[in-house]
Amino acid sequence: MSNAQRFSQIDRLKAKLDSYRPLSAAVLANLHENLVLNWTYHSNAIEGNTLTLKETKVALEGITVGGKTLREHFEVINHREAILFLEEQVQNKTPISEWLIKSLHQLVLKNIDNDNAGQYRRNNVIISGAEHTPTDAVQVPEQMQQFVAWATQQAPNLHPVEAAARIHGELVKIHPFIDGNGRTSRLLMNLVMMQAGLPATVITVEQRLDYYQALDTAHITGDYQPFIELVCQAATKSFAPYWWALGVKE
Repeated sequence: MSNAQRFSQIDRLKAKLDSYRPLSAAVLANLHENLVLNWTYHSNAIEGNTLTLKETKVALEGITVGGKTLREHFEVINHREAILFLEEQVQNKTPISEWLIKSLHQLVLKNIDNDNAGQYRRNNVIISGAEHTPTDAVQVPEQMQQFVAWATQQAPNLHPVEAAARIHGELVKIHPFIDGNGRTSRLLMNLVMMQAGLPATVITVEQRLDYYQALDTAHITGDYQPFIELVCQAATKSFAPYWWALGVKE
């Protein structure tokens, strides 16, 4: 299947979902609770958080899970706050900016690493297991300015799913923060998706190996095709909870 066919399939699913809008408050509330849980669980699990899906649900309810670190609990609470902040920016049609990216990152690392939360890294880093070496720390501010210019001026010319995938990939390539780059990039990816009227897309922990390999391929060779395909698959699956909640067949 070509990219054009994948995008066309997603566009058809969006048109079908749009035909059922506006959704009832009860359906929206149920879908939102499910989304926050799954998005938080999978995004944190990809980064090594050991809380299970059920433990994540409990942590979101404010209950401490025995035997788990304080950091893992903060990662859950912080991620929900970041989602709620992101949803406000979607409603306000806030464009991508360095302020927005730093604000998301600040929420991701709040109470975990307050010195570095919302701050570009000042040291060079190596990503374990990846062939790609991120940008030199001294070049991060300049590369972030270039990234935002591209994301706001050129990326909107692409299909929203391709734009979201490339924005995610390019931000991770720069790796502007000492920690929390993956979570911040997946949040930013969904800003693009949601502002285009698409459901938030959750990349699952089960896709972790393919996800890392596709990102590394994009960063080393510039070939985004495997990563775009992966994001398209995840975006297509993101409609399933809506069909279930609405009681309609896919």
